Amino acid sequence: MAQERSLSHDDMVGMLDWYRAAGVDIAVGEEPVDRFAQRPPMRATAVAAPVVMGDPREAAPAERVAAPAPALGGDPAEARALAASAETLEQLQAILGAYDGCGLKLRATQLVFADGNPEADIMLIGEAPGAEEDRQGKPFVGKSGQLLDRMLGAIGLDRTKVYIANTVPWRPPGNRTPTPEEMALCLPFLHRQVELVAPKVVMTLGGPAMQTVFSTTNGIIKMRGKWSQVAIGRHEVEAMPTLHPAYLLRNPAAKQQAWRDLLSLRMRIEALGLV
Repeated sequence: MAQERSLSHDDMVGMLDWYRAAGVDIAVGEEPVDRFAQRPPMRATAVAAPVVMGDPREAAPAERVAAPAPALGGDPAEARALAASAETLEQLQAILGAYDGCGLKLRATQLVFADGNPEADIMLIGEAPGAEEDRQGKPFVGKSGQLLDRMLGAIGLDRTKVYIANTVPWRPPGNRTPTPEEMALCLPFLHRQVELVAPKVVMTLGGPAMQTVFSTTNGIIKMRGKWSQVAIGRHEVEAMPTLHPAYLLRNPAAKQQAWRDLLSLRMRIEALGLV
């Protein structure tokens, strides 16, 4: 039987980092709680008006009805109205920073709005921030971001020549895929971001970003490398999906496909006279 040993400071920090990466961010008490032994909350019910004896012209007391429970999550209509009110990227970032409608914000460290050149004609759109992006407040700054920088450099681009954003500006717990409800709340802000940047070329990174921008359920392998004219909000633009750098780190053999996509991007921006 293995002997128990006390954890060192580095062991405890490593364990906490592992929990945080897995999305465990709520502490529990030292003592167990028997939830089955707890009394369920009292359910509010309507109270019928009492029968009034006497003059029927006397009004009966009004029926008391329990107040409805507040709705969970935000209102997509509110998100659309807030996004539409932004006249600049700075205003949009401030609106997002103050927006509390999406539950992802509650567990994220900070807003991850964008990086790169807002005047660029080329825009890259990923899915959601990871742990390192959540810490630094910029998209694609972890290992996948380092690979993305090398990919861009291979075709003569860097972050001064592109604008980078995500479909969701807050990190989902444990890097899980955003839910449809979370996407519905974040999508108006992405649409407005694209409208304000007004890029001439868009490249999406990974399957979820491709499905969001192209409004499709097709897989990334089927769609990658193909150019389409898409409407993102009120902005129409030529767009092409490619593989996410994180996928390339896990599957190095797929880099040849991504390289073909990068060459296609280079040819398109040259044809449009963007470089």
